[in-house]
Amino acid sequence: MDDFGTGYSSLSYLRSFPFDKIKIDQSFIRDLTSRADSIHIIRAVVGLCAGLNMTTTAEGVETQAQLNQLRTEGCTEIQGFLFSRPTRAANVLQRSATHTSRRSATKTPSNPHCNTSGPVH
Repeated sequence: MDDFGTGYSSLSYLRSFPFDKIKIDQSFIRDLTSRADSIHIIRAVVGLCAGLNMTTTAEGVETQAQLNQLRTEGCTEIQGFLFSRPTRAANVLQRSATHTSRRSATKTPSNPHCNTSGPVH
């Protein structure tokens, strides 16, 4: 369910439809470090998703401070400008191939921040 917490994203939808992921709306992420209520809402959504065996994606992550707080709260996926601006699919494939070949050549551990929407370690 996209943009959870805004518009028509009712809690009853979680029982009516087979969701496996909830994306936390960027408005909560944007205010994460400046409004205490945002962290409480994010914490509640992450807990709800954990209880329902759903993935949580935080959208609109732009700062390291936001990333750190979301990791602390247990958010499972992150996406936003901190990692990449929107790009064409062909560019993503090329970037991924370049990253993979560099990683193989240098034998260094992967960077957990390189995916625009992937698990947070």
